[in-house]
Formats: sequence, C-alpha cells, structure tokens
Amino acid sequence: MMQADISRGAQHAMPKITAQDFRRHFGRYQDTALHEPVEITRRGRSHLILVSADEYRRLKRRDRRAFAAEELPETLIDEVANSRMASRHRKLDRLLDTD
Repeated sequence: MMQADISRGAQHAMPKITAQDFRRHFGRYQDTALHEPVEITRRGRSHLILVSADEYRRLKRRDRRAFAAEELPETLIDEVANSRMASRHRKLDRLLDTD
C-alpha cells in the first residue's frame, strides 16, 4: 500500500492531498478531518477543504453572529464615520430625510 503524500506548505497549516489520494484513502482523510481541515487539490490547484461537521457548524454560526457597535474596534468605527458614499448614490440620501 502506497503512503499518500501529505504536504504542509508555509501558508497551509492543514494537510494537502490530491483528489486521487483522497479517493484512494477516503477513510484516512475522513478521520483526519475530524481533527483538522484537509485541503484537496485537483490538477495542482486547491479544489476543496474537508472539515468535520462540528467545525462546519461552528463556522456557520460565526457567519450569522451580529456585533454590537461597542464591540467594533475604534479604527473601524472611525473609518465608517469618515466614509463617503459614491456620488451616484446621492439619490438614496433622500430616503433618510424625515422632513
């Protein structure tokens, strides 16, 4: 049995395997993904990331998290306060007029 080549690049903290190796050793990578994401490449390019169901749910919950204004970093609040809308959207300002 040939050992699959799992490489860890400088930018990748996760195992990186080919789609062919993934098909051959599905059970092994399924077990690995329970503990850490597994990057699957196709034709030398990143194609999929396999993660556990728990990790997927955690990420989806984070997507839906709303932040209170007091939780935002001061630099972001300043950027929003000092931002200006593109002139093509000036007509939207009228929607805010309460007069």
